[in-house]
Amino acid sequence: MPTTKKKTKSKKKKKTLVIVESPAKAKTIEKYLGSNYHVIASKGHIRDLPKSQMGIDFDNNYKPKYISIRGKGDTIKELKSEAKKAKDVYLASDPDREGEAIAWHVAHALNLDENAKNRVTFNEVTKDAVKESFKHPRTIDMDTVNAQQARRVLDRIVGYSLSPILWAKVKKGLSAGRVQSVALKLVIDREKEIKNFKPKEYWTIDADFEKDKKLFKSSFYGIDGKKKKLPNNEAVQEVLSKIDKKKDFEVEKVVTRQRRRQPPAPFTTSTMQQEANKRLGYRTRRTMSIAQQLYEGISLGKQGTVGLITYMRTDSKRTSPVAQAEASKFLHENYGAEYAAKSQRHFKNQEDAQDAHEAIRPTSVYRTPESLKKVLTTEQYRLYKLIWSRFLASEMTAAVYDTVRADIVQNGVIFRTTGSKLNFAGFTKVYDNQQEKNVELPDLNEGDKVKMEKSDNKQHFTLPPARYTEASLVRALEENGVGRPSTYAPTIDTIQRRYYVKLEGRSIVPTELGEIVDSLIEEFFPDITDVDYTATLENELDGVEDGKKDWVKVIDEYYHPFKKELTTADKEIEKIQIKDEPAGFNCDICGAPMVIKMGKYGKFYACSRFPDCRNTKPIVKKIGVTCPKCGKGEVVEKKSKKNRKFYGCSRYPDCDFVSWDQPISRNCPNDGHFLVQKKTKKGLVVLCPNGDYREDPQEEK
Repeated sequence: MPTTKKKTKSKKKKKTLVIVESPAKAKTIEKYLGSNYHVIASKGHIRDLPKSQMGIDFDNNYKPKYISIRGKGDTIKELKSEAKKAKDVYLASDPDREGEAIAWHVAHALNLDENAKNRVTFNEVTKDAVKESFKHPRTIDMDTVNAQQARRVLDRIVGYSLSPILWAKVKKGLSAGRVQSVALKLVIDREKEIKNFKPKEYWTIDADFEKDKKLFKSSFYGIDGKKKKLPNNEAVQEVLSKIDKKKDFEVEKVVTRQRRRQPPAPFTTSTMQQEANKRLGYRTRRTMSIAQQLYEGISLGKQGTVGLITYMRTDSKRTSPVAQAEASKFLHENYGAEYAAKSQRHFKNQEDAQDAHEAIRPTSVYRTPESLKKVLTTEQYRLYKLIWSRFLASEMTAAVYDTVRADIVQNGVIFRTTGSKLNFAGFTKVYDNQQEKNVELPDLNEGDKVKMEKSDNKQHFTLPPARYTEASLVRALEENGVGRPSTYAPTIDTIQRRYYVKLEGRSIVPTELGEIVDSLIEEFFPDITDVDYTATLENELDGVEDGKKDWVKVIDEYYHPFKKELTTADKEIEKIQIKDEPAGFNCDICGAPMVIKMGKYGKFYACSRFPDCRNTKPIVKKIGVTCPKCGKGEVVEKKSKKNRKFYGCSRYPDCDFVSWDQPISRNCPNDGHFLVQKKTKKGLVVLCPNGDYREDPQEEK
């Protein structure tokens, strides 16, 4: 009889497990690696210090007491389950301190060998970069992990030590942090500069000259070959007395030259945040959120999901030779050889830059913004276009300008005129970060005679320094060595959420609460608000990452002086009473006096019988303008739910007049519509919302 073979069940082949941070990145990477890999996400950190206590063992070398993060139980369970079924486990979280710490925490939770070569990193989420990274796995970098732990422990010590003092002495719900305290101090110090600023008077004399029936502008420079300032009207009249407008001026000195303007470096985290804020109006947190989406991957249809930019948390201006070569090829093909840099560019990093990753750039310049417009959201497109054009510009030749400077003289009085004309666009063909205008002059030669058509002397006053915007505050933090690329956005977000500062337009303005907190910290914890001290500490922490410093020793040297300050502060700080101010009217519900209270989002009216009576009203600011719609109410300044300023009628809801721009008490001379006052880069402008009238209020007679 024929023998029959027993059917045996085929064993299911075990897959290699890869653990990343975000679900979006997990989907992208799994497509690149193929069917033998299974990629899942830890969804950020899975372990952290407990919220209910300090969580640091001070008697055991500041050992952190990590616990599983609340709500991450199912994620940890899934990670353990998939790890048991896997052939191998690789940890592929982001290539920075936080990513290294996440990999270490995941390894601990899954009982993985910390000495195993199971850590892979890549600077861009593209097929080639991801596959190449798996050819070179390494062990978890404990120096980087310790650098993250040191920052986490220090921030916990400062935050959990200072916050209870603020709760007890000022009000509940406040917080203080190591980096946020410095950011707050920078804002408040700038506000003090503005308040203490004393304007100085100065004058200018501008003139229109004519040659060959062409007018050109010039400005007073000096007398008898020397530059002269005009501090007052007397100095102006002295100059004007030397001029005879009926006589010609002589062109005495003409200097022509070529000026080369070099392209900017590709973006770092800081410069990307600054430019996105200035050009696109994006807040720092919003910029980082959009950049994260572009980094993790966007679905490009048949091409699949592709990461469009390199890692967006970096302080390096370095780019890979491969990317530079691709940019050069793209420029030769699309713009011509004259636009491509003749040799590879090397931009100098800041002194304290870690240079761990490349600058922020597109993963391929051949993925042009226009080719991706249909698959990107408006926000993604605008930021990608900014990153793409900035990188491409960094690999281009300089812009060349022909410049002319001429001195025009009569009786020793010198007027100087300058002109410039773009000779070769260079990098400005794709990215112009200054928007220079051509100022063309008539052909001027030494000895030529020109006629003064008119002169205009104006009084001016020096202006105080500008308030910080999010962009300029990021720049100040970076220049002072405070914080690192990953901390700028959350730091600025925190001081706004705590209502230590508020936004007025794009300007960051300190609140009364912020000033109280800053003065307390500065008096009793001077090191925390000391910019140089904080910058030095940042360098010490960077030394931990470089393997040059012991993280326990760095914390120990910081903690002992801080502990003494805590003891002193707890004894000497008297409780600050933020007293309720009388509002001057009674509650319309119970008749008790209303008071002004300080809340999370500023001051508001509340009934003095709180909590028995919970009547509250927003504080509105009258601007002295009658409502242009009903003619009965007054226009008042209000705040939207998103804390944006707008203007409405005091008789709302009976009158629904509303305007984002501040109305003024005059109507448009053309159509009778009410006029509004609007802030522009050049100052305050008065205009008609219908768009047919505009004036500069500073020139109004």
